[in-house]
Amino acid sequence: MIELEGVPELVDPVMVAAFEGWNDAGDAASTAVAHLDKEWKGEVFAALDAEDYYDFQVNRPTVWLDDGVRKITWPTTRLSVVRVGGDKPRDLVLVRGIEPSMRWRSFCNEILGFAHELGVELVVIMGALLGDTPHTRPVPVSGVTSDPDLARTMDLEETKYEGPTGIVGILQEACTHAGVPAVSLWAAVPHYVSQPPNPKATLALLNRLEDLIDLRIPLGELAEDARAWQLGVDQLAAEDSEVAEYVQSLEEARDTAELPEASGEAIAREFERYLRRRDGDGGAFLRDAPADRTRPPKPKPSPRAGQDAEGPGAEGESDGEGSGAADSSDD
Repeated sequence: MIELEGVPELVDPVMVAAFEGWNDAGDAASTAVAHLDKEWKGEVFAALDAEDYYDFQVNRPTVWLDDGVRKITWPTTRLSVVRVGGDKPRDLVLVRGIEPSMRWRSFCNEILGFAHELGVELVVIMGALLGDTPHTRPVPVSGVTSDPDLARTMDLEETKYEGPTGIVGILQEACTHAGVPAVSLWAAVPHYVSQPPNPKATLALLNRLEDLIDLRIPLGELAEDARAWQLGVDQLAAEDSEVAEYVQSLEEARDTAELPEASGEAIAREFERYLRRRDGDGGAFLRDAPADRTRPPKPKPSPRAGQDAEGPGAEGESDGEGSGAADSSDD
């Protein structure tokens, strides 16, 4: 039984979740939720029992010192609440943890129990997948749902994905079957620079979340981190002609595919975001940014993004959420 005695009554709550592991290429999604928690000073009110869901030989606990006293942090999933002020105050319930090793149905039921008790109106699950997308272009972010009505009202893709999935896909389907509106947001991370962190993908997810729930998110230093990331990747790619040629081929393919979209609604969305941020921190029009300081590996032929994301061993999976994220399909 879930007891939430320490949590006040929430205002128009939205649950935002992300999980480290298969669904989190470049740590982009988990870092996005961590950013929200940090900027709005989230207060943890619950943690799932690690014994129930994690294999400690896969996700090992860590030992640390607190004033000379040894303590252990167990891998788990924690829930926190942040209150967002402004003209239309509302609350976010942040769910951040690691993809569970076992008992996924019980895991999702427990998360849904919290959502029900807190009166959550919408669940947004963020993920990141590996894709054939160049680091020099805006990060593709797709929004998908299993709910046809939600797809129409929120301008989302209705998922058609079939194949292996991760906890993002399972939780989204659990929400749908429980009658809880749920959306997955997927960012495509270039497979040739898959090492974390990827602040550019994190920034893209947060911008998409802003649009989805009509909420201004403080970006802090994230926009500058994203610029530095891209400059770093640019420099590393310039040192390797093979990588530079491969990036150019991805750019050409991307630009050709998106020519019909470079007008109308897409431009209007960017302009609206600019107007919202024109006297803010200036992160809205970030187009590209810099990479880890590690040399990107030589490019290898890779499957299309949907396969890359969903196949065994991929760092991020599209979970069926197709379209926007590098031609992938997601759950």
